[in-house]
Amino acid sequence: MLIRILVALLILGSLAIAYGVFVERRWYRVGRYRLDILPAGTSELSVLHLSDLHLLDGDLRASRFLETLPRPDVAVVTGDIVGEPEAVEFAARALRPVRGRVASLFVLGSNDFYAPRPVNWFRYFRPRRRHVRAHVRAPHRHGRAGDLVRLLESDGWVHLKNRKYERLTNGLRMEVVGLDDPHIHRADIRVAARTDSGAFGLAVVHSPDPAPELASLGYDLIVSGHTHGGQVRLPLMGALVTNSSFPNRLASGLMRFGESYVHVSPGLGTSKYAPFRFLCRPEATLLELRAVS
Repeated sequence: MLIRILVALLILGSLAIAYGVFVERRWYRVGRYRLDILPAGTSELSVLHLSDLHLLDGDLRASRFLETLPRPDVAVVTGDIVGEPEAVEFAARALRPVRGRVASLFVLGSNDFYAPRPVNWFRYFRPRRRHVRAHVRAPHRHGRAGDLVRLLESDGWVHLKNRKYERLTNGLRMEVVGLDDPHIHRADIRVAARTDSGAFGLAVVHSPDPAPELASLGYDLIVSGHTHGGQVRLPLMGALVTNSSFPNRLASGLMRFGESYVHVSPGLGTSKYAPFRFLCRPEATLLELRAVS
């Protein structure tokens, strides 16, 4: 009887791994949220939020999915665009169809700055303090972040590297701030102080770690990624890790921080060295913003 149980568990485990590798990690979907968040009297605004694409050179399934997405007013990409330096040109081409009619905004993540390398994934279950010390060591090989930024900017994307960006569209004033990747200590929160309290405030950042500070500064909507939604979720337990200071129960989705909304994207990709998702489908998210009634 014990042998039969062990064999059954082995078979179930193998099927779960096969499902996570060959089915779910490519089972893309579009998530939608409607938010009554804009100043009264302004027109609706659609925001397409993409994150953690981890694109590999020639990843046609991902690029074809991006081609099917509705063109938004504002497109926002919150980092980890490429999964290897060789994919920079491919990633720039893949993102062309999703550029926003009003604005196209992006920040970078650690995988854009550094080439990925094989790691021991069990270290993510270590206590947070030990994990951070291990992670911030410089990886062996630098990526091509400069080339990626240059190509995206030539296509009209705006790189929000610790900077403000202001936009006026259909009577809506937007005060946008973007932070460089907090996970590798590149963010400068000092640039985020609000200067136009009457404008709609949008904050863009790779990791959700600074979300409480950005909410306290008065940003209406904060978008981030990095967590992959946990990447592996279990029934009843949810996400096992977030690789951030956010608790596991906040690994992805839309949430309130005081008067602010925070959206943490589950992302579209995975590391090339961990091509697996379980009960955590890859997602592009359309945030449909409307005026307060």
